[in-house]
Amino acid sequence: MDSVPSGSPHDRPSRVGYLPDRDQTLMKLVVAGPFGVGKTTLIRTLSEIATLHTEEAMTETGRPVDDLAGLPEKSTTTVAVDFGRLTLPGNTVLYMFGTPGQRRFFPLWQDIARGALGALVLADTRRLADSFEIMDMVEEQGLPYAVAVNRFPDSPDHPPEVLRAHLDLHAATPLLLCDARRRGSSLDALIALAEHVLDTLPAASTDAQERP
Repeated sequence: MDSVPSGSPHDRPSRVGYLPDRDQTLMKLVVAGPFGVGKTTLIRTLSEIATLHTEEAMTETGRPVDDLAGLPEKSTTTVAVDFGRLTLPGNTVLYMFGTPGQRRFFPLWQDIARGALGALVLADTRRLADSFEIMDMVEEQGLPYAVAVNRFPDSPDHPPEVLRAHLDLHAATPLLLCDARRRGSSLDALIALAEHVLDTLPAASTDAQERP
């Protein structure tokens, strides 16, 4: 049998480069919110990998279905899922799943949300009421969540305490102002959610153990 030259790849242990070298904390998070609120933009802004998007061009047929009020430049819509990944200091890896915001996609939203540890709900002050239904869905799934109000150039500006009261948020629910186009601002919102999830997990585990 021919000898293998010293130093060739056959001498070295096989190694798959994409596997982690050390323990990681993996968190599946859902980025939710009404139609056109900036979910795709936020995931694209934060992801350290090439993002997966399932966007389709909007057509005249869809105009009676999807309300474009306040969204004059909206030309595409997510029809399945957005996906991105972000590694935080401390070796915590966040898997971000963006979901369609239209009501007709709610069954798909429920499938995507299965196994998630928390949700970041995006809101728009031009149409805050559109976020109520999404927050109800998140609460029905039993997911801890944070609310990030995405700032648009023509959005009304309200103090956080006014927004919190209008959205009827629990005192423990994080509320942040963000710009989904800016990495630092979006990162603050996602970290606030991750911290809230980690704070909530011990209580959720205790509740599960106490159930008959």
